[in-house]
Amino acid sequence: MILAIAATEIEMNPLQRLLKEGMQVQTLISGVGPVEAAVRLSRYLQKTPQAFTAVFNFGVGGGYIPAGEGRGPRILDLYLAETESFGDMGICYPDGVEPLPKDLTGEISFRMDPGLLERARQICINRDIKTGNFVTVMGVSATRTRGLAIGKRFNAQCENMEGAAVARVCAEFSLPVVELRCISNLVENRDLKNWRLQEACEKVAATAARIIEAL
Repeated sequence: MILAIAATEIEMNPLQRLLKEGMQVQTLISGVGPVEAAVRLSRYLQKTPQAFTAVFNFGVGGGYIPAGEGRGPRILDLYLAETESFGDMGICYPDGVEPLPKDLTGEISFRMDPGLLERARQICINRDIKTGNFVTVMGVSATRTRGLAIGKRFNAQCENMEGAAVARVCAEFSLPVVELRCISNLVENRDLKNWRLQEACEKVAATAARIIEAL
């Protein structure tokens, strides 16, 4: 049995419409932000008698624009996570975040399950899907300056608000986890006119359904 988790109904509803009857999958809406995601997922795993073989985390993300001429994510690109990191855990300055000592924070970066990641990649081998590092933030980055700093520090392609919390809980429960995101916007000086949220939700759900069905 697979547990599919997304932060909001707008992300989850398209997947629920695509899941076929009889598929070995349950769904959970985590809520927005790392605290809600960690609390709701932990409580769900503790209270649900069902034994899960894997957690599939999916949703939308903000793509980091790289410095210089390198090609970065584009809106509606699909990415599978290689790692998830807590991006603004530390001392926040206008131009970046200084990390706190690890003996205070514990681990802040988490690798996705390599076997599950490879299986997801193979399922999508004929689709334009990429892999990269993700960052989880408490507050959405609303300036390109902040996006450049966080993206550079973690060599990351996109940010979200739940992924590292989900990965941390899965590590605690010894559950393999994989994460899929569709870029709904670029991390630039905030302008909602450039966002394509609904399209990104539909696209990530379609690919998530394909992977879950194959798994």
